[in-house]
Amino acid sequence: MISLGRALAAVILLAPFAYGAGEGTISGTVKDPAGAAFKGVFVRAYNVKTKMTVSVLSDKQGHYRAPNLPPGDYRVRATAVGYKDDLRGDIKIAASQSLTLNFTLQKGMARWEDLSLYQGVRLLPQARGKELLETQCFECHHFQTRMAAKPRNEAGWRAAMNYMRESEGFRGEFRALTDRPYIFCCPERVAYHNERRAITEQDYNEMISYLAKYFGPDSRTPSPEESPHYKELVRPVSDEATQIVYVDYPMPGPDRYPFSAAPDKNGIAWIPYFGRANQIARLDPATGEVQEFPVPHKGTAAIHTAVPAPDGTVWLGEQAPGKLGKWDPVTRTITEYQDPGLRRPDAIMGSASKHTVRVDASGRIWASGAVSLFDPKTKEFTHFPELPAAYGVVLDAAGNGWFTEFPRRDGMLAKVDGKTGKVTKYHTPTPKSGTRRIQIDRDGMVWIAEYYPGKIARFDPKTETFKEYQLPGPSPTPYAFEIDNQGRLWYSSFDMDTVGCLDPKTGKVIEYPFPYSENTMREFFRDAQGRIWFGTPANNKVGYFIPPTGS
Repeated sequence: MISLGRALAAVILLAPFAYGAGEGTISGTVKDPAGAAFKGVFVRAYNVKTKMTVSVLSDKQGHYRAPNLPPGDYRVRATAVGYKDDLRGDIKIAASQSLTLNFTLQKGMARWEDLSLYQGVRLLPQARGKELLETQCFECHHFQTRMAAKPRNEAGWRAAMNYMRESEGFRGEFRALTDRPYIFCCPERVAYHNERRAITEQDYNEMISYLAKYFGPDSRTPSPEESPHYKELVRPVSDEATQIVYVDYPMPGPDRYPFSAAPDKNGIAWIPYFGRANQIARLDPATGEVQEFPVPHKGTAAIHTAVPAPDGTVWLGEQAPGKLGKWDPVTRTITEYQDPGLRRPDAIMGSASKHTVRVDASGRIWASGAVSLFDPKTKEFTHFPELPAAYGVVLDAAGNGWFTEFPRRDGMLAKVDGKTGKVTKYHTPTPKSGTRRIQIDRDGMVWIAEYYPGKIARFDPKTETFKEYQLPGPSPTPYAFEIDNQGRLWYSSFDMDTVGCLDPKTGKVIEYPFPYSENTMREFFRDAQGRIWFGTPANNKVGYFIPPTGS
């Protein structure tokens, strides 16, 4: 196993890219109420000026070390689920200073907003409203940040539900109540189960009643620790998992819902805001400065992806109106291109959608949803009717587009020839696999995150054969997906709020805790330094983690 010191030494080598010379360090120990070493505690160092937070974990001796801290004022917090936070304010770090801070955590009670989705749906009180929320709402967001952490009375919950109907109406699930049933949310899960559940006015009111009862200002919902099943749902932290380092930044203003953070060649991260924020953002990680740029579209744009191109432009997919957008580095404005062949107001994921976008070597824009290829020179779209509802997109070295078809029950992988437009499809070995994100490694192997069975699949284009790797845990649900510099596969677990790493050479998987609950990560992007960038929309933050060098 690689030592913590070696892992952090690798981190230090990466630091100048982000911060420059003269960084400081905070280190120390964390103990439990009995005075014993406390493993798996997050220690977070928050820079007051840049709003950057560096999060590290304590090891089995209780030791932690937060390196590469720019000089300045900090607030440092040690936190663990079921314990009271230990906060130290007014901490000053000088250039190249090493500071020691020791923590002792006192027992508290686990809060509902601290749990993973997997834990919550098993511990929340049973009622019809819970079932409806789980099956119809939790595909897009969970209960922690928008429900448990924000108690409202019945009128407040009704207003919140109405807001969701208005902002997400483009999907076709959130429609104004009429005299007929309508489809609420979670089209992906509906497609998986092959059912279309009609939500009546009674169902709608049951969800509001459930939220008001258990997440209201006067609710007396017991702590999840009081459930006899709580302890069996807590997953231990391995020794290897304490070696990771996270860095994150908050977005300005509430409810930006940042879906990802894609770094450009200069180290600037580009961020799409999903929902009604209708902007993309530019983050300078050295200063924490965020600049925002609006799209011209009125109404819900639901920007799903923003990716930088080599020429300095940034391309984005507007899922709701079916538009591509281009940010111009000279004018610093966004021009939109409406796909004229894909307008259908009742679309769920395909049809009018512009979902995930990628830029190929010739500057053409590939987009999922209903797969299209846009030529910026001619302003023309090419469509591929064989792929009406794709999800993930990746481009190979030959200029071919590879797609996954998430809504398909049988699990599909597709290749589009970049020259001829020929579409070839492949079935994954596991049916109902929910193929989601996709990557290609340096050897040309195609890797696929299989959401529903909790697997990662490798496809060899030469032999046209698959190999699958089962991920650990009761509900791995791999979503965001990336390959690091060592060829390891990194994924976020949508249900379990962890970040996982599969080493395909050994088949070993390490699960890493994440500093915040409800990570809801959609995409990972690796930068030139090997750091893996993410957006955590439920927490309104973006950042990166630094993969340990090995284990």
